Amino acid sequence: MEKRIFKYTLQIEYKQVINLPKGAEFLTVQTQFNELQLWALVDQNEIDQEERYIEIFGTGHPVYYDMGVDRKYLATCQLDDGNFVFHVFERLS
Repeated sequence: MEKRIFKYTLQIEYKQVINLPKGAEFLTVQTQFNELQLWALVDQNEIDQEERYIEIFGTGHPVYYDMGVDRKYLATCQLDDGNFVFHVFERLS
């Protein structure tokens, strides 16, 4: 099995879905050229794709924890010289 690191551009939206090769491992989220980028370790030979759910919250915005909601924190990123701060999570359930 050969794995590689690939980059995925995230939209600055509360909820979004990205398709990745099955079993991809999220490494980090950072800003690059004033955009949010997610880096993941993926098996480039994996044919099956899976949907992964990303949620982004601004500082001070509500983060709801309804019954059954589970999230994994990925990173905090700043845009526009720190005027905007976003906290990125993967929604697991």
